[in-house]
Amino acid sequence: MTTYFDFKITNAHAEGINSRIQAIKVKARGFRNQENFKTAILFHLGGLDLYPTTHRVVG
Repeated sequence: MTTYFDFKITNAHAEGINSRIQAIKVKARGFRNQENFKTAILFHLGGLDLYPTTHRVVG
């Protein structure tokens, strides 16, 4: 707590990400292996555009 007063930084962003990862784990009720868990985290938190533009007219 005194770190905030000294440096004006917090770990709130990291805690938010950890909370979202724990929610993914709970919702899935377990994973078969670590690779599936990692894939789920990247899918949900990776910031991917799920509806990308498929055709663009270039000038």
